[in-house]
Amino acid sequence: MRIILYTGKGGVGKTSLSAATALRCAELGYRTIVVSTDPAHSLGDSFDTRIGSELKLLAPNLWGQEIDLLHQMDKYWGRVQSYLNVIFAWRGMDALVAEETSVLPGMEELASLMQITHLAECGEYDVIVIDAAPTGSTLQLLSFPEMARWYIEKIFPFQRKTIQIARPVMKAFSDMPLPGDDVFESIEDLVVVLERTSKLLGDSAVSSMRLVLNPEKMVIKEAQRAYTYLNLYGYAVDAVICNRIFPTELTGGYFDQWTAAQQENLRFVEEAFQPLPIFRVPMFGQEVMGVEMLRLTASTVFGDVLERGGAGDPTQTFYSGRPQQVFQQDGHYVLSLALPMVEKEEVKLHRSVVDELIVHIGNWKRNISLPIGLARLEIAGAKYEGDRLNILFALDEETAPTPQELQTTRWDTLKARLRGA
Repeated sequence: MRIILYTGKGGVGKTSLSAATALRCAELGYRTIVVSTDPAHSLGDSFDTRIGSELKLLAPNLWGQEIDLLHQMDKYWGRVQSYLNVIFAWRGMDALVAEETSVLPGMEELASLMQITHLAECGEYDVIVIDAAPTGSTLQLLSFPEMARWYIEKIFPFQRKTIQIARPVMKAFSDMPLPGDDVFESIEDLVVVLERTSKLLGDSAVSSMRLVLNPEKMVIKEAQRAYTYLNLYGYAVDAVICNRIFPTELTGGYFDQWTAAQQENLRFVEEAFQPLPIFRVPMFGQEVMGVEMLRLTASTVFGDVLERGGAGDPTQTFYSGRPQQVFQQDGHYVLSLALPMVEKEEVKLHRSVVDELIVHIGNWKRNISLPIGLARLEIAGAKYEGDRLNILFALDEETAPTPQELQTTRWDTLKARLRGA
């Protein structure tokens, strides 16, 4: 079972690459489904056919689906949303406003996660290819298992047993609507599914994230940030696809400037994403639409050889390991980079702007976009451990977790609260 997710800035060609990857997987004999989590669906355009919210057979071994977010939200959040509507109405809120307010931030991303988890667990597919929404929305989707814990804890801070005991007393003193057992059951189901989803997408043996970009500075910068945060959330990125590169034979005064700028930006891509493999896709002479153009795109990225489990197979993991990690250790936050076979004396660190760190090793340079939590901290030092460079950031020891907190997952704590333990 493999899950391959393509993300990047809007308009870089994620949909075309997702469709091309899915078509190649199907032609290799894998039972493949390609799904779109972007509210502005364009997956059907790539196949030059209409794809709706129901599964549609697009080719032998290949199905497509554009996820209906409203249906998914009603299916997984309906009971809780109904209760919230009653609470908001009790407080005097307009019914329409209450309906909108009860859809918590990130619920659309949650709906997509639920469907992906269902498809992965149903056992009917070998490969799931995800045409994700633009970068910001995708990061919301992938970080939702973390955020959901916060929402659920803040909105439902009472324990189930406490409510059961207090309900008769509360009815005597207040007409405030109290949640029934079905609401708590719905929340508990939600937490269980989120736990499965988090494990599924965080398993590098199953799931791979792939960044799509164009050789433009702003696009590359956004892809850098996405790469940093995907690593921070623990999701494995195994490839970068640089799309729409001008062919070298394109010459002339106007095009010379563009091709020169692209070549400079391609060097920047190498600096920013090493050691990930970088696949280059040219600007084709026509729009990527229909099976033949998708097949051409797949051949450009993965090669002409069709060998299941070998050359030309998009399901292979193109890079294993975690080139970039963030964790707490001995009173510091640590940004750990995979830099084998490098002497300590060769490494130089400096910041170009507030949220960027540049690592120089001889003539080699790595440009790293720091997460917000690290960007505001001072660098406290750096050291080598094995084949990794660990960069230390100052951390107040009072904020460090206790050993007991590290041994007990927040999933366990949250599930215990929901059950009234």
